[in-house]
Amino acid sequence: MNRFFENSKQALLVTLTMFVLCGLCYPFAVTGIAQGLLNQQANGSLVEVDGRVVGSEKLGQSFTSPEYFWGRVSAINYNVYSKEDTIPNDHGEIAYSGVSSGTFNYAPSNPELKKRIELDITAFLQANPTVKREDIPADLMTASGSGLDPHISVKAAEIQIVRIVRASGLSREEVGEIVKANTESRDFGVFGEDKVNFLLANLDIFKKIKEND
Repeated sequence: MNRFFENSKQALLVTLTMFVLCGLCYPFAVTGIAQGLLNQQANGSLVEVDGRVVGSEKLGQSFTSPEYFWGRVSAINYNVYSKEDTIPNDHGEIAYSGVSSGTFNYAPSNPELKKRIELDITAFLQANPTVKREDIPADLMTASGSGLDPHISVKAAEIQIVRIVRASGLSREEVGEIVKANTESRDFGVFGEDKVNFLLANLDIFKKIKEND
């Protein structure tokens, strides 16, 4: 019996010790360090305009207006839904499935993949009549794994400049500078490719248009 109580006491002591270390000390330490050294990142890399949060540097958004950069195809439409999307159609299906992330997950042999790409290419060419089909960067027609990627390739940004200039009233030089200002270099100069954060670039376009009004 004494052995039982001794083992129980030891197990309880270990449990309480680990609870304090892992459940209190570690979380508080990590949170404190994150808030002190990486406050912006720890709080979601939020972006504000006129004192109001409008998004996060790490999450793309849906842009369809011609004066803004368009991002990659999103299987979840960047979680943009209307009231109509919550209403069942004739088959009882609802477009709204809740806030989420994900991709189409089509196999290369799936005819739906070709159909989706063709529709997206047609829409892009209609909005960008100066662009040739073969010049469209692959990343604009392919979805990211999360469906929330805030980046596009530098070429994908540059190929949209003509449309943006015509629709926004900004000069080609102004839009070009915005692309450069929001271009992120390869990680450590080696990994990945240079990319443009189209959300931040679009916010700069918004501010520039506002200044010119």
